[in-house]
Amino acid sequence: MRGLCLGEGPREECGVFGIYAPERDVARLTFFALFALQHRGQESAGIAVSDGSRLIVHKDMGLVSQVFEESILRTLPGHLAIGHVRYSTTGASETRNAQPFARTRDGSFIALAHNGNLVNTDELRAMLQRNGHVFESTSDTEVIAALLAEQGSRDIGEALRAIIPQLRGAFSAVLLTKDEIIGFRDPYGIRPLVLGQLDHRFCLASETSGLDIVGARLVREIEPGEICRISESGYHIEQVVDRKREALCVFEFIYFARPDSVMKGQTLYAARSRMGEELAAESPVEADLVIPVPDTGTSAAIGYAARSGIPFGEGLIKNRYIGRTFIDPEDRMRKLGIRMKFNPLSSAIAGKRLVVVDDSIVRGNTTRALVRVLFEAGAKEVHLRISSPPIVYPCFYGIDMANQDEFIAFGKTVAEINRELGATSVAYLSLSGLMRATGVGDEKDTFCAACFTGDYPCEVPEHLRLSKFRYEAEPCAVLDR
Repeated sequence: MRGLCLGEGPREECGVFGIYAPERDVARLTFFALFALQHRGQESAGIAVSDGSRLIVHKDMGLVSQVFEESILRTLPGHLAIGHVRYSTTGASETRNAQPFARTRDGSFIALAHNGNLVNTDELRAMLQRNGHVFESTSDTEVIAALLAEQGSRDIGEALRAIIPQLRGAFSAVLLTKDEIIGFRDPYGIRPLVLGQLDHRFCLASETSGLDIVGARLVREIEPGEICRISESGYHIEQVVDRKREALCVFEFIYFARPDSVMKGQTLYAARSRMGEELAAESPVEADLVIPVPDTGTSAAIGYAARSGIPFGEGLIKNRYIGRTFIDPEDRMRKLGIRMKFNPLSSAIAGKRLVVVDDSIVRGNTTRALVRVLFEAGAKEVHLRISSPPIVYPCFYGIDMANQDEFIAFGKTVAEINRELGATSVAYLSLSGLMRATGVGDEKDTFCAACFTGDYPCEVPEHLRLSKFRYEAEPCAVLDR
């Protein structure tokens, strides 16, 4: 029987980090960076390190702190390293799919770690298998590594210029050679990557929280279609494929990246607070207390409270040690599971009209149970306010959501959703309100918002669409003020 993962929000695939720093303990710095990027993936972790003559890779299932004990870190000497944390969206959750992946190339070695998801993996894998490649995993990252290993150019930069145009989909990757760290990003920029400086050396990370923890300062974001080469001489950036329309995944702003990370020149805490403010303006309600679903709804709840004038408070206490707990989806056990993660603060919510703010609803199972728990704890009213539009289209670029007919919002009105969840009222942030809150553009020239609109920036093959689309229906309508 399939289990239910507590916390049903969209789940990102990976976080990556890379550093060139001969004077430093690069394995330990990579460990700390991955620790700061742990929210991007909790299934496996890995580090590849090199001293210029040999490559050592250590990876396993589990959290960063479980995979890398002190005794392991001491066995990883070198002057450059890459690291990876994973949540699987393609490829099973198994040790063989943990990253980085290592390959021999031109008499030497490479190691690759990747965030994102290719939509033409099957086609590329079949081509490589015809050429004699044998794959140990089901991950698209190994396919990219194999393409690099097969490419005939001696210069790794030339090899990247040759293979990147063959890759379709989302990819933000770090590559280790015997003397360089190289980062590269897809021409749409769907997945993020940033360059940092640590003293006179340089590093790359999925987001700035991975820089902050090692004491590096942000230099700039790697732009779509760019590669960044880091070596003894510093860093060099070049555009290797033409940029498409920019399409950063909007869920980086809503949920994925840490609130203390900086994207597009602003902290995500500020952007998420503005989402709450926009939500309060669009969907006001008379209430006594604004509470977040911790931790992902906290920033937006603060903004909602500030704009509405309704006091902000805690109503749900989160157990932060639960990890990724799975339970049987039987009603009594699901209710117990919700209390394992969220316990209502009855003294604060009894008799109160609550505004409960969260970032998104996918299937609705956890939200439905949470509403019931709040009413049982004495809440008089429960008004759900969601700081993003309804999710009605599946993602093909590296986010584990659901098939289309599993989304609670697909083919339903907001009133129908509300009846399913059992809340007093439900309201979502409109797409235009979300774009205003980001402060950096709209969904047509800055973000991928395909999970809301169905407008996929990178063409998705028909067989993949058929695997997740079930039937045609009008998506849930949200008032666009």
